[in-house]
Amino acid sequence: MDAVELTRMLVRTESTNPGTGEAGMEKIILDLLRESGAETEEYEVFPGRSIVRGIIRGKRRHPALVFLCHMDTVVVGEGWSEDPFSARVSGGRILGRGSCDMKSGLACALTAFCEEAERRKTSELRPEHSIVFIGTVDEEGNMAGAEAAVSQKWISPEDWVLDMEPTSGMIQMAHKGRTWFELECRGITAHASMPEKGADAIAGIAFMITEIRRLIGMAPSHPELGRSTVTFGEISGGYSPYVVSDYCRVTIDMRLVPPLNTAEAEKMVRAAVRKGEEAVPGVKGEIHITGDRPPVETHRESRLLKMLAESVETVTGRKAEVSSFPGYTDTAVVAGMTGNRNCMSYGPGSLAQAHKPDEYVEISDIERCVSVCRELIRRVESD
Repeated sequence: MDAVELTRMLVRTESTNPGTGEAGMEKIILDLLRESGAETEEYEVFPGRSIVRGIIRGKRRHPALVFLCHMDTVVVGEGWSEDPFSARVSGGRILGRGSCDMKSGLACALTAFCEEAERRKTSELRPEHSIVFIGTVDEEGNMAGAEAAVSQKWISPEDWVLDMEPTSGMIQMAHKGRTWFELECRGITAHASMPEKGADAIAGIAFMITEIRRLIGMAPSHPELGRSTVTFGEISGGYSPYVVSDYCRVTIDMRLVPPLNTAEAEKMVRAAVRKGEEAVPGVKGEIHITGDRPPVETHRESRLLKMLAESVETVTGRKAEVSSFPGYTDTAVVAGMTGNRNCMSYGPGSLAQAHKPDEYVEISDIERCVSVCRELIRRVESD
């Protein structure tokens, strides 16, 4: 199997989320896993959308080396200069939606995994540790696929879990937490010429979000992850320019670093609500937590980190750089749900290319990463 040609095949297979979903990817991956001789398993997360697993049984069930790769991409969007599913090669790059995030990374892991499964077909020797490939759904949504992989016990707290997200040649383990709130503010309508007869919900929520920004700005920073941040992604409310609004709603995205967590952030938001209620008498605020992903720190003692860093150095001739991942990944979900301290990312491409029009990945990056995957499997087998 060739990881570059497999990347092109996968890019040509649309798996947008929302959109077509991952069914086409599931079929390709299952066919390749079965052809290689690996054991296979599927689990339906949503109707017509299943996570898939390939297993090479080792002498020890755990810790297993688990390649965890999402099969979906974001929507195409506007601004493309060519067919987003062409997988055209130009200037040493493969172009197309998902080429960087993360079909090239999936192709690297799947290629190395299937090569090992093929080799084991004709060998009576079993690897020391089991080797697993998992393709997930909904990573570009609510990460229900990674959650299902944990709930189905496809991944344990002891396993070595690697996703193949684009990391610009670095190993990335730490993640800011991701906490989402929905903030609603209710007031009283009145004529705009007599605002004192009403309670302006939009004015109230303006005080609240200003206070949230101030409080987050005062939170302590983290030596590796930097500062906590907050953004307000959606806002709606009001009827017309001449009616005092009686309702306003805003969504809040917080990226939190230790020691700040969701519980502490909730106290901040509630304090901000009280401030808004005091500033605009008559309004009432209400909050709902709609997402809670804990932060993940780098664990320098991690056995997987050591083996992966050694693999990177063997392949590239350079010491591996370890940094934090700017977003949130399937492996972060696993770490947050299980307490697993051996979860990280290493894959071809740069996150700066992800989700953009004319997305691409360098072919040289694919070649580097598939070699690292092969070397990592070799190290795990001899561990």
